[in-house]
Amino acid sequence: MPLKLAVLFLTPLIAGLMVYLVPTAKGKNFKLILVFAGSYLFAITVTHILPELYRQHQEVELIGLFVLAGFFLQQFLEYFTSGIEHGHIHSHDHHDHGHHHSHTHQTVSAIVLLSALCVHAFLEGGMLAQSNAPGLGYDANAVLLGIALHRAPAAFALMTVLVSQFHSKRKSLPHLFAFSIAAPLGLLISTYFVESEVLTDNGLFYLYALVSGNFLHISTTIVFESSPEHRFNAKKLAVAVAGALFAVMVEHMV
Repeated sequence: MPLKLAVLFLTPLIAGLMVYLVPTAKGKNFKLILVFAGSYLFAITVTHILPELYRQHQEVELIGLFVLAGFFLQQFLEYFTSGIEHGHIHSHDHHDHGHHHSHTHQTVSAIVLLSALCVHAFLEGGMLAQSNAPGLGYDANAVLLGIALHRAPAAFALMTVLVSQFHSKRKSLPHLFAFSIAAPLGLLISTYFVESEVLTDNGLFYLYALVSGNFLHISTTIVFESSPEHRFNAKKLAVAVAGALFAVMVEHMV
């Protein structure tokens, strides 16, 4: 538990603070990192999480429905986040037609963005809660790594957008802290519910399935959108294959 909490909190926090050292995240290397993370997340979902869910739960149709719900829940959240959870950066220049109106709009926009990201992060953290029931759940280290790999660029993208909105790194730091604490909070609350038997074994299965749908949406979006107009790019394909192979390797190591 302490290791999970530390990784979930420190990974986005440190990645977000990198805006003080790295001027932009729109270079080719950043996109390749995203491709690797997306491919890893996709591979760990289809080779590890989903097979475990379908193997251990009898009502496979219901699991499928929760996966589908998670997929479209992520689509809904991205209406508010503009894809920051998979590293997309959309900076908007605000023209001063009224300073007070502009400031209010920026604050509300930042809160909406942060809230949607925190909902997703909270669910991810909750997914790492595990039951003590025999045969239920799995070694979550591979999944933890997948979450860390995609939360790091998300945190960097979040800070880049907020600094552009607020024109201040200092004002953006509380938002980064809130984003960093969301996943650990989800893990703590879910673990408490599991231990107090408020969250049943079936409830955990459905939570796993819901977040799996989130992962499928995020990972496929990263991989597909990394190649505009679906042009073939050997380097990105190689990085994607490397990410998938790394996921398979990690699964057999943990």
